[in-house]
Amino acid sequence: MFTSISRKIAGTVVFAASVVMLILLVRAHRVSAQANPADPIADDAMKMLQNGRHIFRFDTFGDEDFWGGQLNLHQAIAGAKSGGSGAGLSPLAALRLGLKVDAEAVPASLAAQVKAGQVDLNDPASTLALLKLNAVVGVTGVFNSDGSLKSVGIQCSLCHSTVDNSFASGIGKRLDGWANRDLNVGAIVALAPNLRPMAELLQVDQDTVRKVLMSWGPGKFDAELFLDGKAFNPLTGNSAATLIPPAFGLAGVNLHTWTGWGNVSHWNAFVANIEMHGKGRFADSRLNAPRFPIAARAGFADIEIDPDKDQITSKLPALQFYQLALLAPKAPAGSFDAEAAARGDKLFAGKAKCNNCHAEPLWTEPGWNMHVPRDVCIDSFQADRAPDRAYRTSPLGGLFTHQKGGFYHDGRFATLLDVVNHYDTCMSLGLSANEKSDLIQYLLSL
Repeated sequence: MFTSISRKIAGTVVFAASVVMLILLVRAHRVSAQANPADPIADDAMKMLQNGRHIFRFDTFGDEDFWGGQLNLHQAIAGAKSGGSGAGLSPLAALRLGLKVDAEAVPASLAAQVKAGQVDLNDPASTLALLKLNAVVGVTGVFNSDGSLKSVGIQCSLCHSTVDNSFASGIGKRLDGWANRDLNVGAIVALAPNLRPMAELLQVDQDTVRKVLMSWGPGKFDAELFLDGKAFNPLTGNSAATLIPPAFGLAGVNLHTWTGWGNVSHWNAFVANIEMHGKGRFADSRLNAPRFPIAARAGFADIEIDPDKDQITSKLPALQFYQLALLAPKAPAGSFDAEAAARGDKLFAGKAKCNNCHAEPLWTEPGWNMHVPRDVCIDSFQADRAPDRAYRTSPLGGLFTHQKGGFYHDGRFATLLDVVNHYDTCMSLGLSANEKSDLIQYLLSL
């Protein structure tokens, strides 16, 4: 399915700089969303940006035929009283699972009713009402003419967006590109009445599939499960799922996943086809390797489709454009010790040697940003589940936004101090307690 991808995917620095400049111009109100015949490049860029945002937030790529049509997840959401099955999924239950609500999609009259306690947030019918408003971030409901829920699909924003909680916890304005570390993907999928398609792919029973899904926990997802079938790390006994990474701050960065599968466009095609179960074309011959028996058996190395039925490929350029335009957010003033951070800045580029890999201002290597496990003194389990058996140097911009769930690909380090202590030992840095504290404040300021 995958065509061979060169080990050295060139970092698109010029393109990234253009995107960043465009965003700055937009923020300064110097670029209009209206047609600009005098500058067709800027005009086309703005159209692509807007199109990419819409795709990122709302496009299912046709995956509702899988989540609803095959797994019947919509029935578990609707509940028996609304034509589905079981108790249904209430708004409060959905929020507990980490799903978010876009407050800007909720009419002012309904928002006022919610604040007044006039909406039953324990009633699954209220969830259906939110789906009809397209207010559940990353989830689209498909409804019959009688108003009953026919199917449900998911979008990129399900995992890679959250909200600012400005209305209530889990309800607010969208924050695109932020990792949703509250989202319990496995528990949500486990609600589906029919997991037979997943069970047949993995060649196990449905109870085993549910056990694996429930082992992921909040903020984690196992993208390789349906490639190699390895549900748990044999070295630790922990789930093989990895943390949902942020999708911002990637302009100018070469490889964009924990273990360097490819760049943004490759990963979007991979996820849209294999993980989201959309309808498109995908190719990566690396998936025919013996290390990926499930992927090879399922034909994931070369997914073919009638071009007229492909709902993914044509959307990849605009989707990539938008994602590369998502700048890493700046840490709010007062959220870190500025004086300590200034001292930590000097340590970062000096004694702590962080800048050797996390080069400012990309916060990763400009070029080939991968390391074999021994370079960072950790086990190779997750690296061995990827083609190059290596780990990516993760960009650090906006680090303050994704502290929940821990650090590294699998959250093995609960705090930044744990991370610093690891490198202090691994690299024999000899950092004092005060130096470690200053370095952490600098990291929180990025």
